[in-house]
Amino acid sequence: MKTRITQLFGIEHPIIGGGMGSISTATLVSAQANAGILGILVSVMHETKEQFRQEIRKTKALTDKPFAVNINLFPSSREIRNEDYIDVALEEEVPIIETAGRSPEPYISLIKQGKAKYMHKCARLRDAIKAELLGADAVEVVGFECGGHPGLDDVTTLVLVPLTVDALSVPVIAGGGFGDGRGLVAALALGAEGVVMGTRFLATVECPIHPNVKEWMLKATESDTTVVQRTIRSNSRVIKNAAAQKCLEMEARGASLQEILSVISGSHNREVAQEGRMDAGTFACGEIVGLIRDIPTVKEAVDRIMRQAEEVKRNLPR
Repeated sequence: MKTRITQLFGIEHPIIGGGMGSISTATLVSAQANAGILGILVSVMHETKEQFRQEIRKTKALTDKPFAVNINLFPSSREIRNEDYIDVALEEEVPIIETAGRSPEPYISLIKQGKAKYMHKCARLRDAIKAELLGADAVEVVGFECGGHPGLDDVTTLVLVPLTVDALSVPVIAGGGFGDGRGLVAALALGAEGVVMGTRFLATVECPIHPNVKEWMLKATESDTTVVQRTIRSNSRVIKNAAAQKCLEMEARGASLQEILSVISGSHNREVAQEGRMDAGTFACGEIVGLIRDIPTVKEAVDRIMRQAEEVKRNLPR
């Protein structure tokens, strides 16, 4: 299944493994690369640029296939010099750089100095248009269904993707609600040339999250996530747990940013991911969790997705 995305990034299948903070380690990213898709290391999860460099080198030791790094432009509680992370990625000859969050304009010239391909992930049509104008080789757009940051406008993937395809000339990658072969074919039918899947790869053998989280995912339904952080204009779709409910209650009574941060901080998130304390903090997860019913290896998941996609394509003329 070849598209402009597979050609641009040198990957076998038109699937991007969405960057998931400290979860997208060298182990997971290399497994995704070896399965023929594009995995993404997240730079912001490394306290220093040298730690980031070591994670890149560890990934290279585990795969000879292409992978990407993410430069996170969302607000952070600590000072981040994204220039340093970009420099490291270019020095280590990472072939693809992704930005996500706010406008990448301050970093475009630096990225373009290297030989890496460049893509931007966003949740609004106007941001996708701006990314192309700034020189993005591809643009990812994520709809309301996605885990993590679905944007402020609550526009679904089914509407956002064709709007973006019609407005751009560069390849569009669709995110939000994709986790199997049916979704991949649907995205291609909408005009996208690939999909971003994050939540599907949370429930894989190589994903370094606590077994309690994976077990929760197997039992979850499509309505077991919710959107928090609306009042601070940083919408985030997370699992519907005690921490998410507390955050919603705080927002409803007009809590301050500092109060809200006491619930949504990264340290609490890691208590969920690493210790399996399911109510300790908020944890990003997409609505596609309702379709997840097993924990395969990354390769098994990718192979099954592609088999199903081919079967759906064969059956469409009927």
